[in-house]
Amino acid sequence: MKEDYYNVIGVMSGTSLDGIDLAHIEFQKKGEKWDFKILESETVPYSKEWVDILKLAVDFSEDDLKKTNQEYTKLLAFVISSFIDKHKIKNLDAVCSHGHTILHQPQNGITLQIGNLPEISNLIQQLVVCDFRVQDVQLGGQGAPLVPIGDRILFPEYDYCMNLGGFSNVSFEENGKRIAFDISPVNTVLNFYANQLGLDYDDKGTISRSGKTNQNLLDKLNNLSYYHTKYPKSLGFEFVKETVMPLIENFEINIEDKLRTFTEHAAIQIASALPNKKGSLFITGGGAYNTFFIETVQSYLPEIKIIIPSAKILEFKEALIFALLGILKLREENNVLCSVTGAKKDHSSGVIHHLK
Repeated sequence: MKEDYYNVIGVMSGTSLDGIDLAHIEFQKKGEKWDFKILESETVPYSKEWVDILKLAVDFSEDDLKKTNQEYTKLLAFVISSFIDKHKIKNLDAVCSHGHTILHQPQNGITLQIGNLPEISNLIQQLVVCDFRVQDVQLGGQGAPLVPIGDRILFPEYDYCMNLGGFSNVSFEENGKRIAFDISPVNTVLNFYANQLGLDYDDKGTISRSGKTNQNLLDKLNNLSYYHTKYPKSLGFEFVKETVMPLIENFEINIEDKLRTFTEHAAIQIASALPNKKGSLFITGGGAYNTFFIETVQSYLPEIKIIIPSAKILEFKEALIFALLGILKLREENNVLCSVTGAKKDHSSGVIHHLK
């Protein structure tokens, strides 16, 4: 490891459950500027069995969660090792892994990302940096979102950086501070209804486009209390399961109309979240492929220029940034901003698992 050059793998699993994202990345620091190059990258889909487990795990007993954590750590180790072998990757400085969020209740001092057990280091025979959220919650923060420091360091030219995954989140500079928060559910809901039609997702938003907006449902969604609370704030799957889905299911309307109405809702919330409705909006995450969703967002933000990057950055930005967070942890530099999470102070979060 040269002081300002790093050869790492970033690993991310998001709430949309489309799979495990892996990206092999070279970073170089030149003065105050960080350059990066994404080399090999891949999304390894979950089996149906694992999708079901990860969906249901929020309700597991403590013992079942421990068992799931052990099994998921083995799965993650297998996927990472296979990626390293497949691409013949050598001389890694670290594998920087987010794990998969099962519980996220910062108001109760709880956040759990499985797949971060110490044995993962020996299983993959690499130094591992992981478990980036727990310390922030212990410091009184939301434990999320963590990507904004990467937005500030790697993508400073954009007014807003947004990820559209299981949830939408945004980050931007305000009065010299980085501000960021989760906006609303997106693919956690849209994919659920696409699944009911036997599809993995609504390709390009075609089904949503064919539906009609139910104004009553739209109003009720927009009036949910979360949208009227100030940041810092963050969302977990619990919000979808306990609040959003029961509300939608109260309406006896067809799936096309549910998809259309929720698309309008999520777009309205994105427009409401941006303090200045002008400038540039850099969008990544799987939702960027949903053409109808992007068109709907644009219709509520006519003076915003939407930028969607190359496929590698679009799909692997979170893996890229968790790789950077791991490097900052190894450098003992701050990788979490209290202006974003509400923690008592900026800090260097994460756990380093050394080979034994």
